[in-house]
Amino acid sequence: MAAHPAISPNRVAVITGAASGIGLATAKQLARLGMRVCLADRDADVLKRSAAEVAEIAGDLTNVLSVPTDVSRREEVERLKDAAITTFGEVGFVMNNAGVEGRGQIFGDPERWKATLDTNLWGVIHGVQVFGPVMAEQGTPGAIVNTGSKQGITTPPGDTAYNVSKAGVKVVTEALAHELRNRPNCQVTAHLLIPGFVYTGFTKARGVTEKPEGAWSPDQVAATLLAGMARGDFYILCPDNETTPEMDRKRIRWAAEDLVQNRPALSRWHPDFKEAFARYMAEPEN
Repeated sequence: MAAHPAISPNRVAVITGAASGIGLATAKQLARLGMRVCLADRDADVLKRSAAEVAEIAGDLTNVLSVPTDVSRREEVERLKDAAITTFGEVGFVMNNAGVEGRGQIFGDPERWKATLDTNLWGVIHGVQVFGPVMAEQGTPGAIVNTGSKQGITTPPGDTAYNVSKAGVKVVTEALAHELRNRPNCQVTAHLLIPGFVYTGFTKARGVTEKPEGAWSPDQVAATLLAGMARGDFYILCPDNETTPEMDRKRIRWAAEDLVQNRPALSRWHPDFKEAFARYMAEPEN
């Protein structure tokens, strides 16, 4: 399968949240494909070490750039764009991937809510607004990938701040895709990456020192992203070792039908619908 036209040797990729996890795995895969990679993250020390790993894969230090960036601050994203273009030239691929865990209950700490939305949602908006117009005007193939979450679609109870941030990323990315495909002569596409259970820094921060059996590795997610882009997929929904694509589709369909069928909010977790949901999941997919 041919790669997405934005993914080719000597094109430039900019990835936020690139010091670890899915962002770093994607940076490494793009370096193996001959792209020049600009890595951005908030932790300058970790970012420097990660950039060195990518440079070793690239085989050329001049093909890798690291720019410490707090994506919640638009001026820093502007600086990231300027650094990438000044160093490498035209940007062909942007991945707005930086994110933090929310831990924001509905009546939780407002500062935690603000920090979550500032990074997870506003960080993506800044990336889209700073890079999108420039890439659209280049007249060359490009791609913008925003990292969402299944929690932004099925919105399970608990970490509401995170759910809200990722639901916003879904809406922003859908609007971006519509805008780009209706721009004359624009060759830039938008894609929503929707990971499943992945062993990343979030998992490690909870004290999990080895990859759980049910989790995917960041490399698997990065490979699925590139394959989905090659197919022209907008929604790149990743399974994992405990959740099949069929399970994902059925859970998403159930969540959407809460509105259609006028069920209680989040009926999947409502005691009156526990048995109905279990029967539904046990039925073969239509």
